[in-house]
Amino acid sequence: MFDQYILPWIINIAFAIAIFVIGKIVIKMVIGLLRKVLERSKMDEMLVNFILSISNAILLLVIIVAALDRLGVDTTSLIAIVGAAGLAIGLSLQDSLKNFAAGVMLLLFKPFKAGDFIEAAGVSGVVEDISIFNSTMRTVDNRAIIVPNGAIYGGVIINYSAKDTRRVDMVFGIGYDADLRQAKQLLVDILAEDQRILKDPGAVVAVSELADSSVNFVVRPWVNSADYWDVLWETTEKVKLRFDEAGISIPFPQMDVHVHKQD
Repeated sequence: MFDQYILPWIINIAFAIAIFVIGKIVIKMVIGLLRKVLERSKMDEMLVNFILSISNAILLLVIIVAALDRLGVDTTSLIAIVGAAGLAIGLSLQDSLKNFAAGVMLLLFKPFKAGDFIEAAGVSGVVEDISIFNSTMRTVDNRAIIVPNGAIYGGVIINYSAKDTRRVDMVFGIGYDADLRQAKQLLVDILAEDQRILKDPGAVVAVSELADSSVNFVVRPWVNSADYWDVLWETTEKVKLRFDEAGISIPFPQMDVHVHKQD
């Protein structure tokens, strides 16, 4: 009886324990090797930790199934139950899984990073944090906006901080009776006086349109990305002041009201 029933059980338990212990050692070695590979690839630390956690859980599940199989447990039914449970959970968490997948893609391909000013999912602001399920942005008026990663990755992403330089596009109109050459020279002088405006590529000042009530200039200087808004606002103010000093009119919508007196 001992040789027929008890000894085989002892041997199976011993083998199951050996499989589990040796498996744990192998898992530790594999995870350590995987960590080195991922860190050398300069992948985001959050994504590295997540991949390692998932890999560790999957490998541990394989070891547990192998140990149970050695004990004579019907692992086919166990795998089927785990698969069905995983499917049910996946269907109930579709949106979360979508955000998770998008978060992995954002961390992997890095269309933007923390500190970048972006426009995505209908909002714009400085990226403060990128997590697995959502990203946090800070707007220019200091509001924190938490955006699901699925909404960000599923649409157009505009990264204003991706490049070191940006072009400032401005349009200024003058009246048809104003001196065209004088107005253009004033615009050129304003740009030349600003040390923040780059020499290469050169700025563009040109007549772009003979509109209904104005002659429009396009003014397009290049600046460092950090100087974009300051140059835009200050140049607009300088143009108005210099045009006023030179007597150059800037057209604006007007309405003439005619009153007819009837006897």
